[in-house]
Amino acid sequence: MGADAISLADVLKFVVILLIGLVLEAVGVVFLSRGMKDVGEMERISMAEVLRVVKAGASHPKILLGVVFEAAFFGILLYLLAHADVSLVWPLTSLGFVLTALAAKFYLHEQVSVVRWAGVGLIVLGAGLVSYSAHQGGTKDGTVVRAGEKLGK
Repeated sequence: MGADAISLADVLKFVVILLIGLVLEAVGVVFLSRGMKDVGEMERISMAEVLRVVKAGASHPKILLGVVFEAAFFGILLYLLAHADVSLVWPLTSLGFVLTALAAKFYLHEQVSVVRWAGVGLIVLGAGLVSYSAHQGGTKDGTVVRAGEKLGK
């Protein structure tokens, strides 16, 4: 193997950590959505109504749990960004939209149109292209950096 070669274990570690983060994000979004539906929409635009919604949201268990899941995702995102290029990590986080669309359809029982599923398909295609580009090798300070290269080190 060359100096720029990475191990399968490092790539798998990167993928597993990314998937855990994406699941945390999707679960967080589901809890936030459920909580906000419980809180309800603003009936009018006024300071009293804004305060009511903020107060209800800041103390709602589903919203608070959603924030915890989103914070955990953010922690994982920071870890990944410390070990791989942002141009690789950030686009791959868009795969969370796939999990969120699935959760919306099957857990929240939302109607997800064909056009939305097509958009999800384009996201998957784009993430695949970004992932493929990592195999081509990108430069960072003149060296080759790939997904998972620095994860175990």
